[in-house]
Amino acid sequence: MREATNDDARGEVTRLLCAISDGDQQAVASLLPLVYDELRAAAQRLLNQERANHTLQPTALVHEAYLRLVDQSEQGWESRGHFFGVAAKAMRRVLVDHARAHNALKRGGGRLRLSLDESALPVEAASEYVEALDEALGDLSEIDEQKSRIVELRFFGGLTTEEAAEALEVSTRTVERDWRLAKAWLHRAISME
Repeated sequence: MREATNDDARGEVTRLLCAISDGDQQAVASLLPLVYDELRAAAQRLLNQERANHTLQPTALVHEAYLRLVDQSEQGWESRGHFFGVAAKAMRRVLVDHARAHNALKRGGGRLRLSLDESALPVEAASEYVEALDEALGDLSEIDEQKSRIVELRFFGGLTTEEAAEALEVSTRTVERDWRLAKAWLHRAISME
């Protein structure tokens, strides 16, 4: 019974995304309650990995990312997975913007140790890490857009392998392989800085 309810909610999200793409502003208000818990959980996971005195709260991260999402009125949402993929990118942008502002006066040496383990962001250097990761992801996307998107979806969006595969319309084996390769590439790129 619970599975049917979950499938119904997933279908409703997709229906609302189509309505938003068609310009229905009421659908924008109806969408947030359906996706809020998932977005907040992803935001909480990201912020748990940040420094202890981080000023951005999960609710603020979700709201800022959501505003960026619905501001994209020309966005044609293809699916629920596509929406959460773009949401992951929006949260990444918010965190990177926040990290850059925090680090504006704090420049200096020291290499960053890369760990793309979803639970192992180095807390002592979290804002510097997010900024370095963002730069490396930009470089990776020029070489291999799909691997870059997988990192966004898995690391910033908190999506599972299966959810990332659905969002990208590829197999889970492809996501697993590309995730491993992307982590290795990013590790080399950040270690060389």
